[in-house]
Amino acid sequence: MVDKVTGSGEWRGWRAATQAALYGVDGTGGFYRRSEGPAGHFRTSVHASPLFAEAVARLLCRVDEALGRPSSLDFVDMAAGRGELVTAVLAALPADVAARTRAYAVEFADRPAGLAHRIEWLPEPPRQLTGLLFANEWLDNVPVEVAEVDSAGVARRVLVRDTGTERLGEQVSGAEAEWLARWWPTAGEEGLRAEIGLPRDTAWASAVSCLEGGLAVAVDYAHTADARPPFGTLTGFLEGRETAPVPDGSRDITAHVALDACAEAGAIAGKGAARAPVGARLLTQRAALRALGIMGARPPLALASTDPSAYVRALAGAGEAAELIAPGGLGDFGWLLQPVGIPHPLAPGPETG
Repeated sequence: MVDKVTGSGEWRGWRAATQAALYGVDGTGGFYRRSEGPAGHFRTSVHASPLFAEAVARLLCRVDEALGRPSSLDFVDMAAGRGELVTAVLAALPADVAARTRAYAVEFADRPAGLAHRIEWLPEPPRQLTGLLFANEWLDNVPVEVAEVDSAGVARRVLVRDTGTERLGEQVSGAEAEWLARWWPTAGEEGLRAEIGLPRDTAWASAVSCLEGGLAVAVDYAHTADARPPFGTLTGFLEGRETAPVPDGSRDITAHVALDACAEAGAIAGKGAARAPVGARLLTQRAALRALGIMGARPPLALASTDPSAYVRALAGAGEAAELIAPGGLGDFGWLLQPVGIPHPLAPGPETG
C-alpha cells in the first residue's frame, strides 16, 4: 500500500512514522494540522469542564505570588490545540493578574481564526520566561521508538508500515539502550515491549530550560518505574474512540509518558537557569486539582430550597469536578510539577500517587 503520509510503503521506526502521521512532512499534512483540531477526536480535561482552566488560573496566581508579583507574568500553553485553555485561563484570572500576563500558545497548526490578539501563536516556547509553562497532553504526542524483546531475549526496534503492520528491526543500542536499562528494563522475556522515552525527556528538558523562574507542569497519561506496563501503551484515537495505532495520518497516535524520567531530565536542565530548581513533584490529577480547590462535593441539599437556581448550578459544577478527579479516568492522569527558583506552589497532601 502506498503511504498516505510520505508517499512510500517503507518500513520505519515508530518515531519517524508517528512524526509524519501527526505533524506531516515539510510543514504540510498530518493529523494535528487538520481544521477540526484534537477536540474533534478526543476529550481532554480542557474540554471536559471550565473548572480545569479555573484551576490552572489559580495555579498561575500562586506562581505569581511566589515570584513576588512581577511586572510581567508569562503563561505558556504547550500543545495548545485551538487555544481553548489559554483563552479560558485568561478569562478566569483576576483583572490585576490578567493585565500583567503575557500569553503564549505553542502549536504546530495554523493560528485559529478569532483567537484573541493578545495571545501570541508560536511553534515553540520563547526563552527567558517568568511564570507558568503548562503542557496538557503534550508529551504523549512526542513520538518515540518502540522496542520489543525477540526470541533470543534481545530488545529490538519495532518497524512499521503506514498500514500498521509491524516487524522487528535492529537491536536497540547506544543512548536508547541506556535509557531502557535505566528507566524501562525488559527482563528478556519474548514479546515484552517498551516505549523509549528519550525524546520526551529531551523535549521536557528543553521546555524547562525556557524558564528563568516559575513553574513547568506536564499533565499526561503516565506511568512510573514501579509500574511500567509490560507490553507498552501505544494506541490510536479516532472520532472519540480508542483504535489501532495506524500511522497513516488519519488518527491520533499516543503512548503514555514515563514522567519520572522526564522529571530527572527537567531537573538537570533547570540547573542552567538563573535560579536553580527545587525537586520535582509527581501527583495524580486528583490530588493536584483538590489542592487547587476542585473537590467534586455535592452542594448542601438545603440550598435547593433557598436558591434552586444556585443549587442546580452548583450540582452541575460538582458533576464536572467529579469527572476531572475521577479514579479510573481523568483523575488518574499524572501531573509533573517542576519549579524553578520558587517553592512548590502546591503543598504535599495525603495523596501523592
